[in-house]
Amino acid sequence: MSSLDYVANYKPKTDLLKAIAISTSVAVGAAAINHSWVVENQSLAMSLVFFLGYAGIIFEEFLAFNKSGVALLMAVTLWTIRSLGAPDVAVEQLSTSSEEVSEIVFFLLGAMTIVEIVDAHQGFKLVTDSITTRNPRLLLWVVGGITFFLSSVLDNLTSTIVMVSLLRKLVPDPEQRKFLGAVVVIAANSGGAWTPIGDVTTTMLWINGQISTLKTMQDLFLPSFISLAVPLALMSIGSIPEERATERRPLLTSEQMAPRGKLVFGVAIGALLFVPVFKSLTGLPPYLGMLFGLGVLWILTDAIHFGDSRRQKLKVPQALSRIDTQGVLFFLGILLSVGSLQSAGILQELAAYLDAHIPSIELIATAIGLASAVIDNVPLVAATMGMYSMSTFPTDSELWQLIAYCAGTGGSLLIIGSAAGVAFMGMEKANFFWYFKKVSAFALAGYAAGVITYLAANRAQDFLLHSSLEIPSLGGS
Repeated sequence: MSSLDYVANYKPKTDLLKAIAISTSVAVGAAAINHSWVVENQSLAMSLVFFLGYAGIIFEEFLAFNKSGVALLMAVTLWTIRSLGAPDVAVEQLSTSSEEVSEIVFFLLGAMTIVEIVDAHQGFKLVTDSITTRNPRLLLWVVGGITFFLSSVLDNLTSTIVMVSLLRKLVPDPEQRKFLGAVVVIAANSGGAWTPIGDVTTTMLWINGQISTLKTMQDLFLPSFISLAVPLALMSIGSIPEERATERRPLLTSEQMAPRGKLVFGVAIGALLFVPVFKSLTGLPPYLGMLFGLGVLWILTDAIHFGDSRRQKLKVPQALSRIDTQGVLFFLGILLSVGSLQSAGILQELAAYLDAHIPSIELIATAIGLASAVIDNVPLVAATMGMYSMSTFPTDSELWQLIAYCAGTGGSLLIIGSAAGVAFMGMEKANFFWYFKKVSAFALAGYAAGVITYLAANRAQDFLLHSSLEIPSLGGS
């Protein structure tokens, strides 16, 4: 906004009223927290604050409040309520919760910075420039496949931005590009579900020990692939928007790869893939492996760009200024909020209620996936992690693997269900109803097919294991 626009839109009276309203709300909230009713009904008060905060996050666009600010306020308020009556206990619980949350935050900061470094060097051109086909049905599968595997290493948001940016250069026709962009959303969410570093929710489960690296990749690759292959097959059978001949143009991109771009891309991908190896070799938390990779890349970029003032934008300090800081603060607020509910025993009570009324963990995980199409999957998964104990559901149990799959792929059902969908909506001006009419049914078919595939494969493994145990006993009798 220019200075003239600022002056034209500046409304001191309106701003003063807003300031007074916010200050009054804070004062009323502070007075309410100190009321004796809050101390006597702590669990109910915390549930009410969480519900109001969650509503503020869901209706962020309507209320014009950034969800990161809402999440931080919610976290502080919840822990303040938790401290009433027993501050020493709350401080100890907060320290434990902060320790767990900080691991995820450090991991995300390292991963986001590495991705920004690669993007500054135009390293993703090595991937995007490999697409040369013009056949619409073949392009559907090529774009989906590349996005699927790209998202398994990067996060789904970055993968979507990279691929939609490519489609803008590759496909001039807006309707065909919008359709392929929807494929990118489905592929990005499916690809992020089968590796520990592909999606923030799988990363959360991995860091906290609910899932392991090799077992997750082994058991979730096929369901995740099916969740993409089924929509692609159904779309290929149907009518695909084709590019008009008058709009064809050469497959050229204006951006040039930065000096040593290939080297930076290779080292960055190697650093991301090294994180699970580091955890297995040392037993140390994954965020240390991510920070190690960032340190190596930092020293490398400083060395190869030393002495050239024109390459300052390619170095790590500039990359740090471009990372999604508000997204990190949102995760921090949500995870701290969920930690307060867990410390108060509210999530455990909710888990007991669900177990009593929905005894099937398959239905619970599937319902979480469906809910993630409307509600942000980060707080959903964080809440689930606090609801169910590792003693009851150990590492790599069916519940955790299903949640990793369902929370990741369920976001494809609606355009607002994932960060990938929201990014696509903003970049291509695709609206909610267009996606719901053209894509949601395909995404739902893939989601259901993936769940069925996982359950069938799991039951087959159990059957084979049971059979192999019975054969020796039969021979001995």
